[in-house]
Amino acid sequence: MIDLNDSICKRYIKMITNIVILSLIICISLAFWIMSMTASTYYGNLRPISPWRWLFSVVVPVLIVSNGLKKKSLDHSGALGGGQRNWVQVFCNGAVPTELALLYMIENGPGEIPVDFSKQYSASWMCLSLLAALACSAGDTWASEVGPVLSKSPPRLITTWEKVPVGTNGGVTVVGLVSSLLGGSFVGIAYFLTQLIFVNDLDISAPQWPIIAFGGLAGLLGSIVDSYLGATMQYTGLDESTGMVVNSPTNEAKHIAGKPILDNNAVNLFSSVLIALLLPTAAWGFWPRG
Repeated sequence: MIDLNDSICKRYIKMITNIVILSLIICISLAFWIMSMTASTYYGNLRPISPWRWLFSVVVPVLIVSNGLKKKSLDHSGALGGGQRNWVQVFCNGAVPTELALLYMIENGPGEIPVDFSKQYSASWMCLSLLAALACSAGDTWASEVGPVLSKSPPRLITTWEKVPVGTNGGVTVVGLVSSLLGGSFVGIAYFLTQLIFVNDLDISAPQWPIIAFGGLAGLLGSIVDSYLGATMQYTGLDESTGMVVNSPTNEAKHIAGKPILDNNAVNLFSSVLIALLLPTAAWGFWPRG
């Protein structure tokens, strides 16, 4: 009877906690929207956030987080920050895009601006940097989740192209690389569609369709950079007593690749930073001019 009461009490506390957190998220987001509307009233060059865009940005993440909690692909610390993903993994994948979004708001205001280097270099660079970081994370996730399931051939180490066991850091497959390209392209398509919906000056700006190709390229290159860092700076060994791939040196582990310098979260963070910094600068050279 006592155990039953404790279980009911824990479920009740968890429910109340989720309600409080959701209320705080909505209040904070609403405060940002009100600030943007106020700023656009006093400063005419700042574009306000539309109420539909604000509603979309609140509802969709809540639905994604709720689904992740339900399927246990996120734990509660992972949900608050943004196997089972915790807050460290969420931070390493989401910290760079979040920082770039804040910098964009500080410099250019909260409104959407078309990607056009000839007219808005700084805003365009930040938009593509944000897109690159998100596409990099998506591409790596698609490669690591879809590749091992659909690939019929064993992975090969990206540095030597030797066959390695499934789960080896730095191991790639053709299916995984294609999946990373598709994952990045999916992010690019989503970004392109939001541009069509929320941006008003597209008719006098540079074409926006390269956003899709840029997202695909960011996803593919992000996966390649992640794999290279994993092959060189993450330890991978084969525990001969269990036949399992391990990520830390032990007496029973036979070395396969890499050195114990970074863990998987750090590799994800470094990959995201590199892609976010380098790709927008490269895109400036070939982006269509309005």
